[in-house]
Amino acid sequence: MYRFKLFIISLLITGFCFKAQTVVWLDQLDLGVSTQGHGKPGINTSVDGKPLTIAGEIFKRGFGTHAESSLLIKLDGKAKNFTALVGLDDEIKDQTPAVEFEILGDNKKLWSSGIIHLGDKAKPVSVSLEGINQLELVVTDGGNGPYYDHADWVNAKFETTGVNTLKTFNPISSEEYILTPKASSVPKINSAKVFGVRPESPFLFRIPATGDRPMTFSVKGLPKGLRLDPKTGIITGKLNKKGIYDVELLAQNTKGKTSKKLKIVCGDKIALTPTMGWNSWNCFGLEVSSEKVKIAADALVKSGLADHGWSYINIDDSWQYNRDSKDKAKMRDEKGFIIPNSKFPDMKGLADYVHQNGLKMGIYSSPGPWTCGGCAGSYGYEKQDAESYSGWGIDYLKYDWCSYGGVIDGLPDNDPFKVSSLNFQGGSDLKTGIKPFKLMGDLLRDQPRDIVYNLCQYGMGDVWKWGDEVDAQSWRTTNDITDTWASVKSIALAQDKAAPFAKPGNWNDADMLVVGEVGWGNPHKSRLKPDEQYLHISLWSIFSAPLLIGCDLEKLDDFTLNLLTNDEVIAVNQDALGKQGMCLQTIGELRIYVKELEDGSKAVAFTNFGREKVSMNYKDFSKLGIAGEQIIRDLWRQKDLVKLNTTSESLSLDIPAHGVVYYKFIQNYL
Repeated sequence: MYRFKLFIISLLITGFCFKAQTVVWLDQLDLGVSTQGHGKPGINTSVDGKPLTIAGEIFKRGFGTHAESSLLIKLDGKAKNFTALVGLDDEIKDQTPAVEFEILGDNKKLWSSGIIHLGDKAKPVSVSLEGINQLELVVTDGGNGPYYDHADWVNAKFETTGVNTLKTFNPISSEEYILTPKASSVPKINSAKVFGVRPESPFLFRIPATGDRPMTFSVKGLPKGLRLDPKTGIITGKLNKKGIYDVELLAQNTKGKTSKKLKIVCGDKIALTPTMGWNSWNCFGLEVSSEKVKIAADALVKSGLADHGWSYINIDDSWQYNRDSKDKAKMRDEKGFIIPNSKFPDMKGLADYVHQNGLKMGIYSSPGPWTCGGCAGSYGYEKQDAESYSGWGIDYLKYDWCSYGGVIDGLPDNDPFKVSSLNFQGGSDLKTGIKPFKLMGDLLRDQPRDIVYNLCQYGMGDVWKWGDEVDAQSWRTTNDITDTWASVKSIALAQDKAAPFAKPGNWNDADMLVVGEVGWGNPHKSRLKPDEQYLHISLWSIFSAPLLIGCDLEKLDDFTLNLLTNDEVIAVNQDALGKQGMCLQTIGELRIYVKELEDGSKAVAFTNFGREKVSMNYKDFSKLGIAGEQIIRDLWRQKDLVKLNTTSESLSLDIPAHGVVYYKFIQNYL
């Protein structure tokens, strides 16, 4: 009897211990599955690896992250509450970050911090988790962009019942899969159907064609003033008067031959289709150099990307003198002409190198005294800079607002070194915001060569409404992109407001592509999951957005190369009608974007922004402007799927979480 009583007591004690509350610290969990704007999750450190410090107070435990940030945790009803302190880390100085912390339980908001600024005391968090199965810890950008948003969850812990740890997870698949079929050995010309140039501007066009090499090229109806290299397919020369020239491009190898019509429009408009190419920033950041640019140009050709229409090689920030430079190099010569830094000893020679491959070269500056990276801008020297770009042979200028907000009333004490490299004030005021871009636009237009003009001012003042008036061909619509789902999603969902203003020669720029190896000087594989990358490329295609690759072209893996070489996806982007696709229907987290194409067909992207797969039989075609019998073609797989009577039949859809199904609907007249 005594032993039996001891046994019962033991069971009771065991049961009590099993149900007793346990403290589980956030920093003990696997934080590696979180997504965030920059850097790696800090375990008991800030995102920069320093002690967690909020408003002067140092904390030993916590999670240092960077907006936009998300961490998912499985609770399965076994957590009672969550407590923490939150705030911006003191490691950011002389900046104005702002964030908002949010806690979601089973996809419902349980708590939010409100907007928190640098220097605010750590804000306490206490949230009941009774009955919650899934928790999400979120940091948003606070409404002013994700710049310098180093956010800390400190002294963060759970009270749990029956468990001594919790599992973090990311519900989106990491498995890569290839959809685009391999290009045929038979020649295929992949150019857009229209190309714009101004009279007397140097003409440079490389016929993009896939197929076995060697290949020979010819052109029927090539106008006077232009000449073709039959071995390379590069067309050069000048047209001396306005006009529309219909030509036929031809390519031939031992496996066969092909042709394609091209309309050359010599007139006032250039960039009649969105720009396609590469930009150095997302890859190299401030570490770009002339040698790296040459390597990128070679890689664009060697990889075959040039055969699919990718043609620009754009140098971003850091080709100029840097304000923090310790050497005694000059910014400008006696006449005010800018002097490239030592990493770019011969800018004209570099442009010539790029041009010899039939490619074009771009450059970067700011209307302020300093670029975002602290390099010499164009303020006060706009005329000299425009002339330098033209003399070097530049084909594209990205003009970034950066420090201009600090000089809208002139230089402080006539000293440019007192101007911050980042100052965005005044950009939303039309008179102030338009002035510097109009000045450079007029100067570029006066140059004896075409220079595509891109306004990088983050959508301030609804730039899409006036960008054409300053002779720009494209303009950024939002803040900078990062290789995170939160960034791609927020940018994608912000494009519709500008869509009506897109047309040939005027394009809404949703920022660069974040696939492949990126890193802004700290290289890593894109943090976007494969399905997210398919959605990213599909939407930039349907948005008629400029397509600028941001990864290291020397390190292209098969998956990334496959994403960037689907000619049918690219063709939607490069369609000569120039209409931007828009969201015409929303069903829960499913958004359906439709783009009208020149041939009367429609590109349709069924995009799933939710975390659960969408399976449905879709039949609301009238809401998409689609009627009658249609041939439905899968653009990624490049094959016809089905003939469908959209009036009476439905379409079966299976769309992965954070993924896309990208189809073309072609009217069947048979």
